[in-house]
Amino acid sequence: MPVRILTVDDDQTIRLLLRRLLQTQPSWEICGEASDGREAIDKAERLKPDVIILDLAMPVMNGLQAAERLSQICPEVPLLLVSVQQVTRQTEEAARRAGFRGAVTKANGVEVIAGVQALLRKETFFVIDGAPHVA
Repeated sequence: MPVRILTVDDDQTIRLLLRRLLQTQPSWEICGEASDGREAIDKAERLKPDVIILDLAMPVMNGLQAAERLSQICPEVPLLLVSVQQVTRQTEEAARRAGFRGAVTKANGVEVIAGVQALLRKETFFVIDGAPHVA
């Protein structure tokens, strides 16, 4: 049974790049896409993904706000934060409080793949200032 991933980013090009990247993994499939946090919540309830990848900065409802709600409605689904900027300790702390189990830069496909793999193993995966922290 494939791993079902919901990707959430306000930039359609980034969603397309994430789709191409994630589908290089033979047992992974994109079950849906959303362009903001509110749409992510609706789709998560309907599609029941195994992992949700959320952008930090989005209109309507940002990634942190959406993660707080998603953590309530589907607490078993791990959340991976992606950002254009490097993840700092401050971002990591805010992400953990919101319910994320990992955070990476979206520009580094290796980090995104490694992050999803770690979350599927029920680990956390935060790349802070360019250095991975797996637990």
